[in-house]
Amino acid sequence: MKGLSAFLLLLLCFQRAKTDVTPASAATATTATAGRPNIIIILADDMGFDDVSFRGGREFLTPNIDALAFHGRILDRLYAPAMCTPSRGALLSGRYPIHTGTQHFVISNEEPWGLTLNATLMPEIFQQAGYSTNLIGKWHLGFSRPEYTPTRRGFDYHYGYWGAYIDYYQRRSKMPARNYSLGYDFRRNMELECRDRGVYVTDLLTNEAERVIREREGQEQPLFLVLSHLATHTANEDDPLQAPEEEIRKFAYIKDPNRRKYAAMVSKLDQSVGRIVSALNSTGQLENSIVIFYSDNGAPSVGMFANTGSNWPLRGQKNTPWEGGVRVAGAIWSAQLQARGNIFTQPIYVADWLPSLAHAAGIELPHTLELDGIDLWPQLAGPVDAPHVPREILHILDDEWRVTSFQMGHWKYINGTTSAGQYDQVLTYRELDDLDPRESRYVVTVRNSPTSRALARHDIRRMTQQRVVTLRRSAAVRCGDLQRGCNPLVEECVYDIWNDPCEKNNLVYSTRHSEVLAALRQRVQLLREGASAPGNRQGIRRSDPTLHKCTWDAFEVEKPALAPVECNYHGSPCE
Repeated sequence: MKGLSAFLLLLLCFQRAKTDVTPASAATATTATAGRPNIIIILADDMGFDDVSFRGGREFLTPNIDALAFHGRILDRLYAPAMCTPSRGALLSGRYPIHTGTQHFVISNEEPWGLTLNATLMPEIFQQAGYSTNLIGKWHLGFSRPEYTPTRRGFDYHYGYWGAYIDYYQRRSKMPARNYSLGYDFRRNMELECRDRGVYVTDLLTNEAERVIREREGQEQPLFLVLSHLATHTANEDDPLQAPEEEIRKFAYIKDPNRRKYAAMVSKLDQSVGRIVSALNSTGQLENSIVIFYSDNGAPSVGMFANTGSNWPLRGQKNTPWEGGVRVAGAIWSAQLQARGNIFTQPIYVADWLPSLAHAAGIELPHTLELDGIDLWPQLAGPVDAPHVPREILHILDDEWRVTSFQMGHWKYINGTTSAGQYDQVLTYRELDDLDPRESRYVVTVRNSPTSRALARHDIRRMTQQRVVTLRRSAAVRCGDLQRGCNPLVEECVYDIWNDPCEKNNLVYSTRHSEVLAALRQRVQLLREGASAPGNRQGIRRSDPTLHKCTWDAFEVEKPALAPVECNYHGSPCE
């Protein structure tokens, strides 16, 4: 135990030093942008941990995402906050949600608040360093006042929607459990955008991303692009799962009609990845690009916004403290990565992207910038045996709901849970009968994907069938047997998450781990003492789209109409 205690103390000291000094570094503007890498982040919404086939799933394949992972690096232990707003806030700010006021639930469209304006965001940093900064798709960090919106927070350009979700064809959304109307939510910068109506939104966003990439061809100014998809989030309650009929027919072998639609939604998302990589390749920009794909949180398999996504074999789902809510599917590719074609097992948190990508881009960050993320670019870009960096990850600290989920080294601590614990178990299982017909030629399917064809020429070693099979097998998560369960509503839970990824053996009553428990409690309390108050505000009536020509608008400053109008899926708000 002495060795264990010393390790925990070292870990605490290391993390405090990291949060106080090293990662705190905002960009000094420079004109020397030539040669800096393009950075492309493709963000899925509510996609399940097991809904990529590179971990062995066979119900439907994701050949482009898999190719990105096999030619690049599988992000084996990538973690994100368990819901949309805190996850996106952590990505862009490099901070835990407790430090941006986003730790409790999400920003619903009718609520008058946004991500704290005190935070310096990643697009601001890259913009100051000479990058062209672009957001295509979802924002979900506030829009009740113009200063909360993307082009006021560092993005030169935004094409997409401000709120939580929209219909995949009509671009309108209605907030659940609120007596508010449908509202149109799609813009080009600050102006409503109504062209190409009826185009499936995954294709629409990909079309625009391709256009932005093509326009950068031959330019010295580097590109920072976040393609933030709606897929695979549900649309409105009246028609939650949407995909083109011709895409749905490809998955006729799946018996569950909702799961069939979800597979089609994932398929269109996978095609988007292929199109983006192909666009970079055809314009000569791929070799100098860093491409990242991941999901913002685990899938909501059941319950609110359920999309049938699978987080198997992990416990829980979106908006829970378990691995199924916070451990997400992800992959990275760059020609700068020395260990391409290998799994990256270092735990990484979405807030790490800010300091890590700044390092990759040669952007010096000032010591006055407070970050919780740490710079992992030396590990990502380094050799396959690069030593792991000891670190902590605060998954959830929500004192409104009395939920804590915290990880320090190998150890994970949970106290409390959401929804009275009804989503705390394993909620989905792998389908053994409804198998994608392409599975019998899996490696050929992946190698023939647009992504693989573009990336293959940059391989350090050829992506052979044996290498793919080995990587796929190694990426599978293996659970141990249930030894001692835990009910976080009445007791604390401690897991050796490295050896018990499925959270089956609660160690809280083990005398051998009493010092571990004490260290975890102590660190959580220190984080709690430094937390900001949640920014959540009650929705207000003046936000209702019926008072703003059937649009979701910056309702705190835009004057509402004297009389409401009827809003539905028909008509154009741009007329």
